[in-house]
Amino acid sequence: MNILLDISYDGTHFCGFQVQKNGVSVCETIQNALEAVLGTRPDVKGCGRTDAGVHALHYALNFWAETSIPTEKLPLALNRHLPDAVRVNAARRVPEEFHARYSAHTKTYVYRIWNSPVESPFEAAYHHRISAPLDVLAMDRAAKGFVGRHDFLSLCAAGSAVAAKGDTVRTVTDCRAQRAGHLITVTVTADGYLYNMVRILAGTLVQAGRGALDPVAVPAILAGRDRSLAGPTLPAKGLFLQQVDYPPEALGL
Repeated sequence: MNILLDISYDGTHFCGFQVQKNGVSVCETIQNALEAVLGTRPDVKGCGRTDAGVHALHYALNFWAETSIPTEKLPLALNRHLPDAVRVNAARRVPEEFHARYSAHTKTYVYRIWNSPVESPFEAAYHHRISAPLDVLAMDRAAKGFVGRHDFLSLCAAGSAVAAKGDTVRTVTDCRAQRAGHLITVTVTADGYLYNMVRILAGTLVQAGRGALDPVAVPAILAGRDRSLAGPTLPAKGLFLQQVDYPPEALGL
């Protein structure tokens, strides 16, 4: 059967989701737990790559397995074999053709900025602190310039294989900046992302919040197709994959 897992993880000490030679990945950790529970090591299909240090509130992956364990009991069984930094929230059987990445309709990321001269002693690993005051209204105005179908090459890190192929057009359906006390969240929903795209987008919005960038300049930044026109790449620790959305028919509903 084809099984979909919804997982959460603290990416602080992982090299990302994808299996790599230079560190422990989330994928490898999940596969270790699957092997302990199922007796086999299934190939795992993730909904996308996340970089080292990036977190996930709801990450989707699927795998094929033959098991007598009821699907609804898999989370409890797997969590017994997982470190505290990774949790399986839910499991469900999905249609044969379901693929966690290719069946996804949109993915939503959140970037968290702690806007205060004083660091939080509780959440320093889960946001990027900026001490200088930020104008969140200017950030939100700039954010609206990213909504729509655009070429996002200006928001792609150098060396991206996807960018080298010229596949840099994506559709952003929502982009906003909001403040709650010292915490500013940048939320982006799109049908796909380029390498470091959200971290660069957030860095660009910070420039608008500082007054170093006119919010109306965003269309020109995109049209320029030049990485140097956009803002800095903010640290990975502030980035969370918030959710992955699938059409009901993809889930067999």
